[in-house]
Amino acid sequence: VQVGTIGLIKAIDRFELSRGVEFPTFAMPTIIGEIKRFFRDTSWSVHVPRRLQELRLDLARATDTLSQRLDRAPTVAELAEELGIAPEEVVEGMTASNAYTASSLDAQPTEEDGGGGEAALADRLGYEDNGIAGIEYIASLKPMIASLPSRERQILSLRFVSGMTQSEIGEELGISQMHVSRLLARTLTRLRQGLTLEE
Repeated sequence: VQVGTIGLIKAIDRFELSRGVEFPTFAMPTIIGEIKRFFRDTSWSVHVPRRLQELRLDLARATDTLSQRLDRAPTVAELAEELGIAPEEVVEGMTASNAYTASSLDAQPTEEDGGGGEAALADRLGYEDNGIAGIEYIASLKPMIASLPSRERQILSLRFVSGMTQSEIGEELGISQMHVSRLLARTLTRLRQGLTLEE
C-alpha cells in the first residue's frame, strides 16, 4: 500500500491534462511499475545487478519453454541459443538466481533436503581451525626472533625451518652438538619467557 501510494503521488506529479489521457489510464502503469520495482529491489536476499535479476526471469521463461518443447531439462548451450546470449552469461544468471532466497544458518534441514535429523547448516559449514592459535604466537615471536643475535637466529632457522639435527647444525657452524644444544635451549627459554610476559 505504501509503495503503491508513492506510485500514485509520482503519477499525480507527472500527469499532464493537455495530453488528453484520462488520469486512471496514466496512473495505473506508474503505480504497477513502482510496485514491481520495489519487489525487484527488495525481495532478493543478496543484492545483484538489475541485469542479472532480469536474466533470471528470462532464464526461467526459457527453461519452461524448452522443457515443454524438448520434454527434458534444457542444457546451458540450449538456453544460451534460445536467449541469444553466451553460455557464460547463462551460468552467471543461474549462479545469481541462488541469491534470490537465502537459508538461515540456524535452519534445521528438512526431509526434502535429505537431511532429516541432521545438525543446522552452521554446524555443518564450519570447523575448528587449530592453526589460528598459532598465528598469535608467530606474530608475537617475529619481533623477538628478530632481536636475537644472528648465530642464534641461524640455529633456529636450521633446526625448525631446514629440519636439521643438532649434529648437522654443529657441523654446519663448526661447533659441537652439545654447544648447539645449549644455545638452542637458551634461545627457546628466552622466547618462551617473552611469550609469557606478553600474555
